[in-house]
Amino acid sequence: MTLPATDLLALATTIKAWGQELGFAELRIADIDLQHAEAGLLAWLEAGHHGEMDYMAAHGTKRARPAELVPGTLRVITARMDYLPAASGSDWREREAARLAVPGEAVISLYARGRDYHKVLRARLQQLATRISNEIGPFGYRVFTDSAPVMEVELATQAGLGWRGKHTLLLNREAGSMFFLGELLTDLPLPVDAPISDHCGSCHACIGACPTGAIIGPYRLDARRCISYLTIELKGSIPLALRPLIGNRVYGCDDCQTVCPWNKYAQRAVLPDFDVRNGLDQAELVSLFAWSEEEFDRYLAGSPIRRIGHERWLRNIAVGLGNALAAGALPEPILAALQARRGHESEMVREHVEWAIGCRLARSS
Repeated sequence: MTLPATDLLALATTIKAWGQELGFAELRIADIDLQHAEAGLLAWLEAGHHGEMDYMAAHGTKRARPAELVPGTLRVITARMDYLPAASGSDWREREAARLAVPGEAVISLYARGRDYHKVLRARLQQLATRISNEIGPFGYRVFTDSAPVMEVELATQAGLGWRGKHTLLLNREAGSMFFLGELLTDLPLPVDAPISDHCGSCHACIGACPTGAIIGPYRLDARRCISYLTIELKGSIPLALRPLIGNRVYGCDDCQTVCPWNKYAQRAVLPDFDVRNGLDQAELVSLFAWSEEEFDRYLAGSPIRRIGHERWLRNIAVGLGNALAAGALPEPILAALQARRGHESEMVREHVEWAIGCRLARSS
């Protein structure tokens, strides 16, 4: 499809307005030339920092070449959607930090307490594509939300949605980092937006806050040590040396974000999809550990947490229970919960349960 430059500029403006109507905080347009990022990507993969995320290595340089992923791609419409629950108070960062200090609490990453963002963003981006098609006729596109080999932070940075923080996440001056990213790859030669400058300055708060030392330097992350990787992506046993460092975080970790000064500007979600479900903002380890597989599937229907399955859910919580015992939490209910899972059919669950029980014995000796 060939459109005059003036029409493309007008279309880009209209697309951005439609995006906000659909619940996105901001849309911008990126060029697809990411050659500058290829060397860093390959070095990261060569170092094995992706861990068991084999899909990241399988696509190689295709992640930095959108036109190879979707032939005909000329531009990427990159979008951000705020997810901080609407009911979050102004002291949300302090509240989150306080919960980490209560051993019996089960801390779940803020983004995962509501509906699965993959479904929300993908549906909204598809609606955006439909509006564009209704306006100009059929055009080539593909919609992605953390679901394909796309360097979404790099594209968002290139389009000026923000800059890459030292924790490797995207930062925005008006919204911090508490948002999701999604992309619409298109064959429309829309005018591109300009990037913005980095505003991290000399701050290293995120690096110092990482419980496991996964941020091995500014803009460098070893996923194998990241609690989000360990509790979500890792399929097997959590390394023994890292278990005590996980504390009571049972799904993901927000520490590098909660300490970031820019997140005092984090915006609340405008969609109810990200409201907290099942009391996951104040859940206790023992209660969650008691869920049967049927209850896990039922309570977490439509949640991103359901993707890890009941076995890994129990693995993660067992680590939290062990750490709670080591921290001096009331042992009776925790030991009773662990004893009830000693005969679990999963060898991995049994092993983590025994480790957790051993945390009590180690404290007593």
